[in-house]
Amino acid sequence: MTGNPPPQITAVDRVGLTLLYKRVRNICDEMAFAMMRTAYSPIFSEGLDFSTLVLDRKGRLVATAGINPAMLGASLYAATWIIREVGAENFADGDVFVHNDPYRGGSHLPEHMMVAPVYHDGELAAFVGNIAHLAEIGGMAPGSFAATATDIFQEGLRIPPTKLFDRGEPVRDIWRIMLANHRTPDNSWGDLHAMLGSLRVGERRVAGLIAERGTDGLNGAFEQILDYAEAYMRSEIAGLPDGIYTGEDCMEDDGISDRPYWIRSRIIVDGDELIFDYSQSDEQAVGPINAPYVVTLSASLNGLLYVIAQDVPVNAGIVRPVKVVAPAGTITCVRLPGPCVGGQTEFQPRIMELVLGQILSQILPERAAAASGNTSLNFLFGGTDPRDGEYYAHYHFEGMGWGGRATSDGNSAQIVPHANCRNTPVEIFETKWPWVHEEYSLNDDTGGPGRHRGGLGVRRVMEVAGDVITVSALSERMKRSPWGIFGGHHGSPTRLEVAAAGSETYETFQDAFGLVSPSKFANIRLRRGDRVRITSPSGGGYGDPLERDPASVLADVELGFVSRTSAESDYGVVLDGAAGAALAVDTEATAALRRSMRDGVA
Repeated sequence: MTGNPPPQITAVDRVGLTLLYKRVRNICDEMAFAMMRTAYSPIFSEGLDFSTLVLDRKGRLVATAGINPAMLGASLYAATWIIREVGAENFADGDVFVHNDPYRGGSHLPEHMMVAPVYHDGELAAFVGNIAHLAEIGGMAPGSFAATATDIFQEGLRIPPTKLFDRGEPVRDIWRIMLANHRTPDNSWGDLHAMLGSLRVGERRVAGLIAERGTDGLNGAFEQILDYAEAYMRSEIAGLPDGIYTGEDCMEDDGISDRPYWIRSRIIVDGDELIFDYSQSDEQAVGPINAPYVVTLSASLNGLLYVIAQDVPVNAGIVRPVKVVAPAGTITCVRLPGPCVGGQTEFQPRIMELVLGQILSQILPERAAAASGNTSLNFLFGGTDPRDGEYYAHYHFEGMGWGGRATSDGNSAQIVPHANCRNTPVEIFETKWPWVHEEYSLNDDTGGPGRHRGGLGVRRVMEVAGDVITVSALSERMKRSPWGIFGGHHGSPTRLEVAAAGSETYETFQDAFGLVSPSKFANIRLRRGDRVRITSPSGGGYGDPLERDPASVLADVELGFVSRTSAESDYGVVLDGAAGAALAVDTEATAALRRSMRDGVA
């Protein structure tokens, strides 16, 4: 661990705490690998849409695996809310609790939290936990991501803190209720047991630490790790100039009406403390783009952590000098019964990049970044597989381009920066579900031009290979392209299109089916031979494209990332060489073209 430790922590203590923290992080990683290797659904085994946790005996987060930062907010509340409702005195060795309630510290209904107390000599010593996105939990649309939901009850089965195991024995009635509400209960059973297996790994490893240090000794060390994280965070915040910094961005629509919903943020830096104030944001939406408080908290912290305190131990200590103001009933803190399934995947990256790009560009321009594609591009589908007659459902997210930054181009074909997940390979896609891919490629010539170019999105074209399939989508960046900063140009937008069987003409789902929103819809029935084309957005550019190294532009052209036309029109770079021949930069022509473009002549 680096940074400035609290004064009471000596250099020797610091080494010992570092070793302990690394061990706890390794426990989280081992729990994560256990879940990945035993899960039934590709969203676990391939997508890695989960996180694992070790918590102290008060339920405070000590460490988490470096898998999915989007779950940070929920991780901070995973055990404390259960303790608040159930009472620690009512726990017993062998208990396992589950809940997914967004109004009780959850992020959205698909993400289930499991927490197990760890006992030593009859005394509560710690907790282990995990959070994972189940691919199907019921609700009005297969995949449980209904973009036209108007209340939480349409989004799936909502579970308050509930015992799944009681003193080591499964609570069978709870299992029966849960699985009876899922369209794919066998998959859910397998994924839930992967989560349980992960907890068992964590319990064994934490028990080993307790055997070495004792309950009080381990929790005393945990307290020091939290204090260390707080001190580190305060030190980093104190290095920022005091002031009030503002920014705004919007969600394009909520799937129910065509109006945008605005997020207005103020960051107040005051000494070694920092406030995120979203009190001027719009009221909560009718549709499912709202954020529970923990999502707004997670987005704010991740935006901050990406540019400062990058080596800080991520635990409950980092929150102590940070305050998030998100009034209930606004889009930043949904109130019951408001829907919120899209808050985690669409709202969170929007806030995170508002913090990361617009606001921190005012404070730390050398660390800021242009907007990424900024959408998970959720695409859901379900139906009966003609190959075996079994019902299937899947939740899919797509890679896109990240924004350019001060030192490098944006990454291409990546999941949203706040999630750190992976895509599902085409081979898995076609093996498990009735789709046939025609194309899966980088979307060339789309990265926002800049001194550092935005990353490229992807293009996926696939044909329905079943009789009927029901599809839904919840995405963003179709109406407002990812923005550039410091003179960088915007990236390209999202496209969701469909072509009827036998037709070569693609049109948006909105035009084809008369929908309110081009990016948010539910329960559209497609038939065999229909094709879907998903084009993900690209990142915005950082800095003036006329300042980009011509050699980098040449390399982009040779790789097919940028066309020769764009090289000239956007970057002012003239290349010599016929089509198919080796290319070279015409240095004199490039200098002349760039002069004329700066003078406004070209």
